[in-house]
Amino acid sequence: MAEALINQLGAETYQAESAGSTPAGYVHPQALKTLRRHGVVISEPRSKSWDEFATQRFDTVITVCDQAANESCPAFPGYPHRLHWSIPDPARAQGSDEQVIQAFDDAYRLLKSRIERELL
Repeated sequence: MAEALINQLGAETYQAESAGSTPAGYVHPQALKTLRRHGVVISEPRSKSWDEFATQRFDTVITVCDQAANESCPAFPGYPHRLHWSIPDPARAQGSDEQVIQAFDDAYRLLKSRIERELL
């Protein structure tokens, strides 16, 4: 969701890429529904490993891994500006459909707020 939000809200300044340590192999359907519900345009989302970007240099690296959940965070070459936003992974949400939808909406709001406050 962060990739899509940054690419839409910061289109004049940023080109975001998103990847993870253990990608699921698909983009969570609820993430796509959440983005669409909030009017975020999604082009061709795909699940990616950060290994795909291991040698790429970035100006800014934002990690959204939730260290409290013992997720690992990547290291990238060079000296990019680094930001860490500990955002709970909504894909790990459990409960009713409404609770899962709420978890994705909560993550969306947290991401959007941080992007608007710290990047734009």
